[in-house]
Amino acid sequence: MLRIIFLLSLLFALSNASVQDFCVANLKRAETPANIISAAVTPGFSAQFPGLNGLGLSTARLDLAPKGVIPMHTHPGASEVLFVLDGYITAGFVSSANSVYVQTLKPGQVMVFPQGLLHFQINAGKSAAAAFVTFSSASPGLQILDFALFANSLPTELVSATTFLDPALVKKLKGVLGGTG
Repeated sequence: MLRIIFLLSLLFALSNASVQDFCVANLKRAETPANIISAAVTPGFSAQFPGLNGLGLSTARLDLAPKGVIPMHTHPGASEVLFVLDGYITAGFVSSANSVYVQTLKPGQVMVFPQGLLHFQINAGKSAAAAFVTFSSASPGLQILDFALFANSLPTELVSATTFLDPALVKKLKGVLGGTG
């Protein structure tokens, strides 16, 4: 035990870390969403918040303008905890058994999204909404379903065949999201 304390003391004595590395992630300021989804995500990963390095955690601030949405997406490498700060956010996920869990959350409420499951968040109020999210991994990964399906170069015929969507609709969605093919 004494050895461990000595090694930790030595490590901290030789470290260039400051208190800012452990308590400041610069997530206090609301971002103004100016994009197709009317949402902004400000990351608090180890690059922005060095105190998280090696802890197996990451965090972010989520700002949703009125009608803002974080589309159906998944984090293949982590579970997510959503804590609502301001406004009302309808959030939900689809289980691997295709059961749907949806709840409108108000400030102070929390929802958990299990690792790898499709989930979403929508501003359910008339004013801006904000939340903090925390992930159970330093690298949660992100795959947004709409972009995975339509912002790629997969031929329209293949996307249509695998999604049962009309080819004209697939072409329209590819056009909106920047896909080709």
